Amino acid sequence: MADPSSYRPKPGQIPDSPGVYKFRDEHRRVIYVGKAKNLRQRVANYFQDVANLHPRTRTMVTTAASVEWTVVSTEVEALQLEYTWIKEFDPRFNVKYRDDKSYPYLAVTLDEEFPRVQVMRGAKKKGVRYFGPYGHAWAIRETVDLMLRVFPVRTCSAGVFKNAERTGRPCLLGYIGKCSAPCVGRVTPEEHRELAEDFCDFMAGRTGTYIRRLEKDMMRAAEEMEYERAARLRDDAEALKRAMEKSAVVLADATDADLIAVAEDELEAALQIFHVRGGRVRGQRGWVTDKVEAVDTSGLVEHALQQLYGEERGDAVPKEVLVPALPEDPEAVSQWLAERRGSQVSLRIPQRGDKKDLMTTVQRNAQQALGLHKTKRASDLTTRSRALEEIAEALGLDAAPLRIECYDISHLQGDDVVASMVVFEDGLARKSEYRRFQIKGFEGQDDVRSMHEVIGRRFKRYLQEKERTGEWEEQPSPGTGPSAAGPSATGTAAGPEGPGGPEGLDGPAATGPVPAPALAPASPDDVTEPREDDGRPKRFAYPPQLVVVDGGQPQVAAARRALDELGIDDIAVCGLAKRLEEVWLPDDDDPVVLPRSSEGLYLLQRVRDEAHRFAITYQRAKRAKRLRSSPLDDVAGLGETRKQALIKHFGSVKKLRQATIDEICEVPGIGRRTAESVAAALASTTPAAPAVNTATGEIIEEDDGGSS
Repeated sequence: MADPSSYRPKPGQIPDSPGVYKFRDEHRRVIYVGKAKNLRQRVANYFQDVANLHPRTRTMVTTAASVEWTVVSTEVEALQLEYTWIKEFDPRFNVKYRDDKSYPYLAVTLDEEFPRVQVMRGAKKKGVRYFGPYGHAWAIRETVDLMLRVFPVRTCSAGVFKNAERTGRPCLLGYIGKCSAPCVGRVTPEEHRELAEDFCDFMAGRTGTYIRRLEKDMMRAAEEMEYERAARLRDDAEALKRAMEKSAVVLADATDADLIAVAEDELEAALQIFHVRGGRVRGQRGWVTDKVEAVDTSGLVEHALQQLYGEERGDAVPKEVLVPALPEDPEAVSQWLAERRGSQVSLRIPQRGDKKDLMTTVQRNAQQALGLHKTKRASDLTTRSRALEEIAEALGLDAAPLRIECYDISHLQGDDVVASMVVFEDGLARKSEYRRFQIKGFEGQDDVRSMHEVIGRRFKRYLQEKERTGEWEEQPSPGTGPSAAGPSATGTAAGPEGPGGPEGLDGPAATGPVPAPALAPASPDDVTEPREDDGRPKRFAYPPQLVVVDGGQPQVAAARRALDELGIDDIAVCGLAKRLEEVWLPDDDDPVVLPRSSEGLYLLQRVRDEAHRFAITYQRAKRAKRLRSSPLDDVAGLGETRKQALIKHFGSVKKLRQATIDEICEVPGIGRRTAESVAAALASTTPAAPAVNTATGEIIEEDDGGSS
């Protein structure tokens, strides 16, 4: 590992003009290429204290052994040179997009004497006009089949064409009118090329001209009583309309634009591109990439534009490019695009209207592509087995962790603190085993203490089950172990979301016997527990081989401490920190760093992300229910109809609280006993603090039927 100071350029040696720089490793291989408006300022940033650098940048500068640069006259030239060098050197620390599939294009070989229409994949060739990409090759063939009625262009291979020339007989398409048969001289090369160019014009979006011309010719033929020709022209026009209908109109103003959306996490990014021509989606494609350099959304967009248009010219670059974030230097990128198109290109973020709505659709596609990319490995048994083996090897486990439990804490500024437990068995989610927790041992925001409480509650229940089924023999230990969680210590406290833990649950420093709480079920199906005498294990009876917590050293230490206090030493614990995707082990000062391509890391990420999703979903539902709650909810026998009648009669909970029992009895359907219960419930609750208009300082009086 090199010390960046060993190859740092001397002060003043780097010019302060635009340019492109390259970092090379000890073997002279280019490992990173970048561009800058001011080379001196940009390159100097890499040689600050490595502790202040982004981890990915730190890895790059310590891998490099030298840096060199090339000065250019403009920022546009820097952009072009950067793209050229990335293509040439393929640096390992540059973002490189890769297609998640080989997309088919509709191609017209205009470089041949008799242009041919065909499906093409792979790298683009000079002299060939491309349309697409399309999702499926059959979609291209259906479109071409409809259009050959009007534009009977050659579609046969070179071998078939030469054989027809030799025999003097066209192929089947020539006989049925779907090819102009240039192979046997029915049309001249000039006439056939004109057909091919008309075909390209139609595919490029200039559709109205041809349909109007066909309809005009049809009417003229009908007036001249050439009904067969008029019928053929009618069918041709209908064929073109059906071909147009295969791509829906998404922008009413016949816009030519490409829409680019990005979905990303800490390690990867997925892009989706919609190609809109003439207001219709003519193609779609997707890319995925590893974020091997410290890059934000703007940088991802700039790299995508370079790869998307780096080899394109003319109409292949649209008039508009709509993006989720502008590149660092949007003027230079716009000028670069304009040079490639030969006319002005608008590069912007859509703010409203149809384009903003379509961008939302593209963004949704990008999110789905990223999710699919991350989870498609899960369907492969071999891959799952390899992931579990990699985790066991990295964490020093004796065997692969066939059951993994992951825990996450969620709250909103210390309110409605909840936790989640998700279970993966054999590398697959087992949703029937998911559990939810309400943090009741204390109030406020303390993720470490919350994690200690949750782990303690879960494994106290596990020890209870072991004792109940006779799998564990009691071995008293002061303040810890199963003696603190015997069957007689069981207690529950039901809440609106289901059973929760008892009040006063111990914190991290608590010792002595503590009642084991019941836990909230993950779904209605989990509410019914097996009977005590049915011989079947209850919930929390199965121990995991690995406990994963969402967090770093503090959370891991809290989880390990909770297990130690219970005398459990045969369950491994680790934490996965979100920021750098580092794996932390108890009592280790340095994290375990799994390779970026590790299947084990992918599995841990999916487990962690699922725990986060499950926790935040529960927390949001709990918060929403609390905001909708009312002191009238606690009045026994008072249903929704009579609650609404009370609010309607008095106008608000505040006015109802001020009413006498006799006034409450005046409400239809409310008897004296119910009125007394309502008055007692409202008297026992504290009115909510008045709301304040932060703009004017005015106190807003409660005048509706909201919560009190």
